[in-house]
Amino acid sequence: MRVVILVFCCLGFCAVCDALPAQQQPLVQSNNLTYLGAFRSPDNAVPGSQYGFSYAQTGFAFNPANNSLFLNTHIYEQKTAELNIPALSTNLASLATASIRQNPADVTEGNLHNLLAGGAPEGASVTMGGLFVYNNKLVGSAYIYYDANQNARLSHFTHSLNVSQTGSFRGMYQVGTLNPGFYAGTMASVPAEWQPLLGGPAITGLGSIAIIGRSSSGPAAFVFDPDRLGSTTPVPATPLVYYDLNHATLGTWDNVTVAGNDFNMGSAVTGVAFPGGTRSVLFFGRQGLGVPCYGEGGATSPPGAVHWCYDPELPSKGGHAYPYKYWVWAYDAVDLLAVKEGQRTPWSVVPYARWELPLPLQVNGHELGGVAYDSQAQKIYVLQLYAGGSIPGGSTYDRTPIIHAFSINNSTPPPRCDANGDGSTNVVDVQLGISMAMGIASCTADINLDGQCSVVDVQRIVNAAVNGICVSP
Repeated sequence: MRVVILVFCCLGFCAVCDALPAQQQPLVQSNNLTYLGAFRSPDNAVPGSQYGFSYAQTGFAFNPANNSLFLNTHIYEQKTAELNIPALSTNLASLATASIRQNPADVTEGNLHNLLAGGAPEGASVTMGGLFVYNNKLVGSAYIYYDANQNARLSHFTHSLNVSQTGSFRGMYQVGTLNPGFYAGTMASVPAEWQPLLGGPAITGLGSIAIIGRSSSGPAAFVFDPDRLGSTTPVPATPLVYYDLNHATLGTWDNVTVAGNDFNMGSAVTGVAFPGGTRSVLFFGRQGLGVPCYGEGGATSPPGAVHWCYDPELPSKGGHAYPYKYWVWAYDAVDLLAVKEGQRTPWSVVPYARWELPLPLQVNGHELGGVAYDSQAQKIYVLQLYAGGSIPGGSTYDRTPIIHAFSINNSTPPPRCDANGDGSTNVVDVQLGISMAMGIASCTADINLDGQCSVVDVQRIVNAAVNGICVSP
């Protein structure tokens, strides 16, 4: 039966793959995301909003009950609307526009700024970090944009799926014991087969925000149970991956001499998805590929600039690492499980792959507002910010987002002897197999399928590394 399952999986991504044990499920690679098309958000003023969706930023979630999307309006308002998903098109000159299912409303009911431990309003600018539909309710997170004094303690809230229903807001709540800068971002469901292993139904995390010392220097994910918001303080948050200031494994924010690190001051991690039937946790955002530089941006040095960074995309003062790409950081959930079980530290885990996300529109700043995952259709929706004016015939002043869709398919499990799932069998797999046989690492490379990792499995990995042939039932 196990051989039959593997044959089906090798023919393409399919529901049969769910029958594989979670730790043997396939890894998503760049060629497993197929572009399906895009559509537009409404570009005019809408009832309940003064500005509409122009300059919308974060706040994006899929609602399986209606096959719809929640989307926040302009950053000045951050009201939440529900959009019907129209037909997708790959013709950027004739994209359909989403219709509004629910007009924008403030789902925080005036509480967006109440992020201090005592609940008193904070005067600083606050950004909604993410939205997430869970158990027939809307879960949200928020953080102070520039919390230099690290005053914030609270981050998450809940609201009815009826965005205009008053009195249904609950929050703000504390999640975890670290600074909210590690938690108050995007959220995603944990697939059912992974929930008993990772210890919860959802993940939340935040990284790469201003005042990097209070946040993760790269992707972050913590397992939590949204149903415990309001009943437990703080809500337990089990770390799977994060990088604090003393363990900036992927690269330091202020490294001004090296280009191409997995993280730098040009990076922005703004979305996460954990596709069912896989063992991949995918983080989405922007990657700066140039040498990091802090100062005034622009194609030419502005008058009076103390420090100028060549950056024709981002002229404002701040961190730069031009050129930029839309980016995916892919993590193996087996590695994250080792962190949860105390076998590894959260900052020792690195992506098994990273790649450019192939969007047909390239917009200055290369900013994404988040991703939304449809587990039934195996689709990932990507919110591309400020892109409305970049489509053919678009207005120069149009700063509404464009929503793109990808299907997840043809994801195939690596050969059993490829213990770390990186696409090749080598000495790294041999070392990992030895660790599994010794009980140091979780047993995920049971090559001979006898229910344990032993010297027999290690020998088969060695043989595969030498001759390229993995002998397995």
